[in-house]
Amino acid sequence: MFDTISENYDGLNRVISFGIDIKWRKRVVRMVGNTNPKTILDIATGTADLAINLAETSAERIVGLDISPGMLEVGKQKIKKKELHEKIEMVLGDGEKLPFEDNSFDAITVAFGVRNFENLEQGLQEILRVLKPGGIFVVLETSVPTKTPFKQFYRFYTKNILPLIGKLFSKDNSAYGYLSESAAAFPYGENFNNILRKIGFIDVKDKPQTFGVASIYTATK
Repeated sequence: MFDTISENYDGLNRVISFGIDIKWRKRVVRMVGNTNPKTILDIATGTADLAINLAETSAERIVGLDISPGMLEVGKQKIKKKELHEKIEMVLGDGEKLPFEDNSFDAITVAFGVRNFENLEQGLQEILRVLKPGGIFVVLETSVPTKTPFKQFYRFYTKNILPLIGKLFSKDNSAYGYLSESAAAFPYGENFNNILRKIGFIDVKDKPQTFGVASIYTATK
């Protein structure tokens, strides 16, 4: 599914989020950058939007991992264009079976990808395994607003408008229906915090973004 929408994915993200996703990613970069990591792993990197932004940090090595060859190919072209190929490496792989040794990375990020894990807890256990002790884990993910009128607008927008935009821009009509359904099903907020604690992460916090339509979660090992 992600292979079929890879060429339109960046443009659609800008349209669907009214461009606010750029601000959210910048906040993630700032949080990661404050820890001065040498090595960063960006899981579900997709077209490398966040991986490219993370090049602004002091990191010497950034690895972007994704299960979709189509998304990775778009990402590789963007990295080449920006001449960041010596700093950013793109890897085809499964977020639930990471091809890295224990304690490999100072920081790990996932932007809009955690909800796509088939087994959420297994994916988080793998992240904890490859994260260095004291390392930071940052997740940017959609959430559902809880306050009126944002709650009602969000429900209407994701159910009616988002699939329409998807049909206009993408050959795969089911893809954007899936994106809104998976967002609604994701255990956001304190529910996700509790899962992170259960897996073994510490200092777990969440910061709602833009009236609660997204959240940034931070945790350490």
